[in-house]
Amino acid sequence: MLNRTKQFLRSNGYYYKKTYIRPLFTPDNVYVFRFGKKHLNNRLIVRYGHKWTGRQKINEIDLRLHKQNHPRIFNDENGLLIYLESHLKEHEQKLAAIKAKELENKSASK
Repeated sequence: MLNRTKQFLRSNGYYYKKTYIRPLFTPDNVYVFRFGKKHLNNRLIVRYGHKWTGRQKINEIDLRLHKQNHPRIFNDENGLLIYLESHLKEHEQKLAAIKAKELENKSASK
């Protein structure tokens, strides 16, 4: 499941950990991918079910990057990959700038 997303993450230097959750009250199955370069602080939640033929069908993909307030919701893997390619590098640059400011403020206050 999500083979192209896994390849994208590996090729860009991200590590991921996959866990499986079986909710009690819904028929959907849930995979949670936690990924990141140093810390696994980004989440990708995949809700899927099975068709009558037994094939897996993705119902919803929720992406929550570090410090995002609202998850981004996708219906398929193509939309997710397009979003990751365009926003993941920008997001990493923003986090690096925030960390640099924090270090600068700490050194200035001492």
